[in-house]
Amino acid sequence: MTEISEFRAETPAAVERFILHWGDMGGQWGVNRSVAQIHALLYLSDRPLPAEEIALRLGIARSNVSNSLKELLGWRLIERVPLPGDRRDHFQAESDIWEIVTRISQVRKEREIDPAAQVLRRCLAEAEDDPRINPVALKRLRAMMEFIENVDRWYAQMIRLPKSQAFTLLKMGGRIVDVLTPGKRKKGSKRG
Repeated sequence: MTEISEFRAETPAAVERFILHWGDMGGQWGVNRSVAQIHALLYLSDRPLPAEEIALRLGIARSNVSNSLKELLGWRLIERVPLPGDRRDHFQAESDIWEIVTRISQVRKEREIDPAAQVLRRCLAEAEDDPRINPVALKRLRAMMEFIENVDRWYAQMIRLPKSQAFTLLKMGGRIVDVLTPGKRKKGSKRG
């Protein structure tokens, strides 16, 4: 127990707060808290860390760390890094925030959105061939399918954009809304 508290004592309060918050956010997004905390620790680390040190610094069981590292490797959010003279695996996180967001969104789309869209397509096809379907239900299924298809097209366009153009688009922020809704901007508000 002394080792864990020594490692935690070395961790600045802001880093510990970020790791804890990232773990909480992970839980809200359906990601295991330990997985998210390990990702946060590695993201903020200035050097690759071995699993044993991750377990000690976070106070997480070594087996949990091992399983969490496998999951993070599967998401391609971390990588194994060999260090000369050390036979242990060391891990470091992807540090480019755009790459992190892109990889997370790709995995989530593949795991959640694509299967949901497939089921929705089947439901809509069945509904269109079934005379017993309420017209309101059919209309709503079509609207949902249209929305999913639009989101899918938008995602495909955004993922192909070079990072610099994507960041430019993000920085434009509210100015895009102003172009789309002229005259709706409140006096004194700044967007950008």
